[in-house]
Amino acid sequence: MARPAAPIKVTGAFFILAVILSPAERGEESREILPPQGEVRMTNQGRFAKIHLMDLNDLKTRAFHEIAEAKEVKALEGARVKYLGRERGELTKILRSLKDRPLADRQKVGPLANILRKEIEDGLKAKFKKLEEKQIKRSAQLDVSMPGKKIKLGHLHPLTLIENKIKEIFSGLNFSVVEGPEVESDYYNFDALNIPANHPARDMWDTFWLRQNGIKNSERLLLRTHTSPMQIRYMETHEPPFQIIVPGRVFRYEAIDASHEINFHQVEGLMVGESVSLANFKYIITEFLKRLFDENTQVRFRPSYFPFVEPGLEIDIKLGGDWLEVMGAGMVHPKVFDAVKYNPKFVKGFAFGLGLERMAMIKYKIPDIRMFYENDMRFLKQF
Repeated sequence: MARPAAPIKVTGAFFILAVILSPAERGEESREILPPQGEVRMTNQGRFAKIHLMDLNDLKTRAFHEIAEAKEVKALEGARVKYLGRERGELTKILRSLKDRPLADRQKVGPLANILRKEIEDGLKAKFKKLEEKQIKRSAQLDVSMPGKKIKLGHLHPLTLIENKIKEIFSGLNFSVVEGPEVESDYYNFDALNIPANHPARDMWDTFWLRQNGIKNSERLLLRTHTSPMQIRYMETHEPPFQIIVPGRVFRYEAIDASHEINFHQVEGLMVGESVSLANFKYIITEFLKRLFDENTQVRFRPSYFPFVEPGLEIDIKLGGDWLEVMGAGMVHPKVFDAVKYNPKFVKGFAFGLGLERMAMIKYKIPDIRMFYENDMRFLKQF
C-alpha cells in the first residue's frame, strides 16, 4: 500500500499547504525506494514544485524588504524591474519556466506565483504613493509666493570708483592710461626730475628706503613717493606728441592723521608736443574738473613751485563758498626734457598730479582719509 505524502508547510500570508503526492496517487508507477532515516524520496516533478515554492518564499521576502527600504522613486523602480521586469525579472523567469513543466506542476506553482506578483505590484503602488506624498509634503514647506532672500553682491571700493571715473574722463580727452613700478631708484624718483641729492625739495618727501644687502647696484632703491617717475620712464621710450595719465600707489614715511597716510594713490598726467601751451593745460583741467564734480564748478589757477615744472601752478575748486586745493601742475621743466634727451626748444609739455583719496573725500564728502583703509563695512556699503 502506498505511503501518504508528508505535508510541506510554506510560510507567507498568501500560501496554501502544498502536498507532494505519491506516484500511486498521481496514477504513476511507483519506483520510490525508502531512503535511510525515514526521508521521503521525491520524483523529479515533485522536486520541481518544492524548489519553486521555496524560491517564491525567498523572492517574496527579498522583494518586500527592498520595497520597504526604498527611499526614492528611482530605487523603487529598480526593485520593480528586478522582480517583475519583462526580460530579466526574477518572478517573470519562474512564470516563463512553467510552460515546459507538466500540468500538475503548473497548477501548483502558477497560482501562487500570480498571487505573489499581485502582492508585489500592490506593495510597489503603496510605496510609490507614500514617497509621492512625502515629496508633496516637502514641497509644501516651500512658499513660492514669498519674496526670495536678497543676495548680497560685492561692489567696488570708493577709491576704485573714483579712479575709474578719472580714467574714463581722460580717455575721453584722448589720454592713454599707463602704469609704472612702485619700487623705484633715486634717479627716477628724484634726480631725473630735477631734485638732486642736495636739493632742498627732497625734504618735502619722507622716503621709505629699501635695504640692499648683498645686491650689487649703484642706485639706491626706494618706494616711490609720487607717480612722477613715470614721466621719465615714458619719455625715454616714446617720442612726442603724446598725452598720458599714470594712476598708482605711492608711499611716504609720515604720521597718520585725518588727511595723511603712509600709502595713498595719485594720478600723474603728462602731455608733450611741439605746440603744447599753458592754455591747453587750462582747458583740459577745467574740463576734467567739471566732468568729475559739476558743470558749474569754479576753477582757479594760482602760481606755486615744484622742482620739475616751470612755471608751477596749483589748482583750486570752489565748493560751498570755499576754495579747495585739488592738484599741483605746471609746464615741464627744461632740465626734465634734458634728462630724456628731448630738445626743450622744439617740444613743450605740461604735467600735473592729483591725489585719488583727496578727490574721493571731496566728491563723496568723506571727512577722514583713514576710513578708506579701515575696512569698516558700514562705510564701504554706502558705495
